[in-house]
Order: sequence, then structure tokens, then C-alpha cells
Amino acid sequence: MALLRGMWGVLSALGTSGAALCADCGSRLRSPFSFAYIPRWFSSALSSYPKKPMTSYVRFSKEQLPIFKAQNPDAKNSELIKKIAELWRELPESEKKVYEDAYKADWQAYKEEINRIQEQLTPSQMVSLEKEIMQKRLKKKAIIKKRELTMLGKPKRPRSAYNIFISERFQEAKDGTSQLKLKTVNESWKNLSSSQKQVYIQLAEDDKIRYYNEIKSWEEQMVEVGRIDLLRRKMKPQAKSTEKC
Repeated sequence: MALLRGMWGVLSALGTSGAALCADCGSRLRSPFSFAYIPRWFSSALSSYPKKPMTSYVRFSKEQLPIFKAQNPDAKNSELIKKIAELWRELPESEKKVYEDAYKADWQAYKEEINRIQEQLTPSQMVSLEKEIMQKRLKKKAIIKKRELTMLGKPKRPRSAYNIFISERFQEAKDGTSQLKLKTVNESWKNLSSSQKQVYIQLAEDDKIRYYNEIKSWEEQMVEVGRIDLLRRKMKPQAKSTEKC
């Protein structure tokens, strides 16, 4: 059922309801992954799908980030994003409207392009290819989300003691394939004494503290710019429960 709901969401995003597209599809929808043949035209059709337009704030941030980086070459992305967020908050509504209007115009163009592509596909083609559509859209969404978080300066997650050791020693390993070098470094890790490993365990603990401090500050910035959707689940504001009379 989750799969079918996801498929319906993809079809809806294309501007037409699933019921309209599948009106003549009959029982084929009962087994959406039973199709063995995927037409070659599909890859080119899917690759022509436009990217969703950037929101007004993301567009503003993308414009400002290179400028702030040039002015503050040694500053961290998180620090620059904080400054950009402050600048956005102080921006007059008339200037913000320029970005909002640009987003609305891009969104309209995006919908028109989606509709144009949709008109070239028959309902049966859409249904027979829903699995690949979902896979590609989910993959694309994950990539876009990762790029957005990088641009917004989200702190890197803390590394384990083993990962710190690997990154430190990998470049020092003798020439060879990456697989052989990794095998050599892995053996070196296994041969470390407890006291030697303790050094990396402590580094990992320090990295956890670094991450905690940075993610806390970053999430406060995201709340300020209205991006609570990016907060960790436990950090999101909880709806107040109604007290019984």
C-alpha cells in the first residue's frame, strides 16, 4: 500500500490524478512491478524533467554565499549562513518580493514544462514505468536535499574512532588499489593496542562534542529562518496537548 501511495504521489506531481491516468489500465496496477520491459525512450524522457525551482530564501543564500566566502575566506559555512540569515531578516519586504516573485515565475514555468512532458506520455506508459519514476525521483530528492544541507552549512556528523584512524592512515598506506590500501589500514587498526586505540576513542568523543555544539547552533539558525523541517525530530516543536476540563 505504501508503494501505491508513493506512485499516486508521483502521478499527482505530474499534474494529473492517478485515477485519470490509470482509467484504462485495468488490473495491471495490482502488480506494478510485473513489467519486464522498459522502453528505451523512458530514460531520455525522464532526464528531461526540469528541476524544482529554489525557494526565495535558498535563491538569496545561493547568491550571497560566494560573496560572503570571498569576504571571509577562513570562515565556516555555518558562520556564513548565520550572517546570510541575519541579512535576509533585515532585508526590506520590497527586496524580498523580488526573490518571491522570481520563485513564483520559476514555479509556473516548472509546472508548464511538466505538463508539456506529460502530454507526450500515454497513461499505459506512465503506469508501466512507475517503479523507475519513483526510484529516480527519490534518488534525485536525496541528492538535492544533501546539496541544500551542504549549502546551508549543516555540520558533519561525528566520526567514529575507527573512521578517524582510517582517514588519517589511508593516505600513508603503500601504493596499490584503494581496496588493498583499506585492507592494510584495517589490519593496522586490529593490531593497535588498547592504549593506542584510546587515543582515537578520545578524538571521537571530542568530535561528538564538536558536533553537538555545532548542530545546536545550526538548528537555532534554521528556526530563525523558518526551516524547522530540517531539525532533528526530537528538536522539532511539539504541539501542546489539550488539557482536560
